[in-house]
Amino acid sequence: MTRALTLLREEEGSTLPLILGYLLLAIAVTLVCVCATDLYIAQKRLDSLADSAALAGADGFVLSVGADGARAELTDGGVREQALAIVAVIDSDAEVLAATTPDGVSARVSVRAVWNPPMLSPFIPGGVELISTATSRTALR
Repeated sequence: MTRALTLLREEEGSTLPLILGYLLLAIAVTLVCVCATDLYIAQKRLDSLADSAALAGADGFVLSVGADGARAELTDGGVREQALAIVAVIDSDAEVLAATTPDGVSARVSVRAVWNPPMLSPFIPGGVELISTATSRTALR
């Protein structure tokens, strides 16, 4: 009986390091999941901003009427002006990298933003550059 009591006493407190280890692991996984979710949402917001800027850029057309009918023509300056205006209103942290029209009827806009983790985490780097490009076409019917 004394041998059994001695074995029981030697095992006391041996689960505490395991509990602490699992608790630290759970906190680390939670931090990484929160940061990954925030990064995903930041990228989706930037995609939405690029879509909005491209759509606004497609509205920067010049209407020209010729013998074959009316035609909406985009210029690089018009696309850039509209894209800069919409980005300035929606998000002050993002910047327009490029706003051009490759064919005169499409507006292609690239925007850039820098993502930083929402909470201090030694596992996730800060200052991740996010870039999104969107294209929108203008049509005159």
